[in-house]
Amino acid sequence: MKLTALCIYCGASPGLLPEYSRAAEAAGRILAERGITLVYGGASAGLMGTVADAALSAGGKVIGVMPGHLVEKEIAHPGLTELHAVGSMHERKMRMSELADGFVALPGGIGTFEEIFEAFTWTQLGLHAKPCGLLNVADFYTPLLAFLEHAVEQRFMRAEHYASLKVDTDFS
Repeated sequence: MKLTALCIYCGASPGLLPEYSRAAEAAGRILAERGITLVYGGASAGLMGTVADAALSAGGKVIGVMPGHLVEKEIAHPGLTELHAVGSMHERKMRMSELADGFVALPGGIGTFEEIFEAFTWTQLGLHAKPCGLLNVADFYTPLLAFLEHAVEQRFMRAEHYASLKVDTDFS
């Protein structure tokens, strides 16, 4: 399957470490250079804004998907190629899934975790066969990976499903 659009989940905050912003910037730039459309949450703040700005600056196509009530609060990125205003967070995730060929989580908070876990769960349930991954910048996801390994050891997750989760420390 040729990757034409990638959904990136990440924080609306820049986080503590400068490595997080550098990784988001690299991801946006690399996607644009490869002609891959960025699909993301549509915000202008934090890592979300950084990844979008980098992709746009490099000439890439960027599609934001955001619930209408958040667009109204003026947190939507003003320079996107496309902005899809949807009715709810549930609709947001579904629309992002429809637009993307795969999913990657950069560092973020509970919303980022929830989004990548839902996409990852959909692979387990056979709702799609799109790859899911974590960009483990500065060991951000290392404790989560240890927990997922624990879930495998305790037989709450199949080893093959865990093994299907792509993990890297570099976006390239």
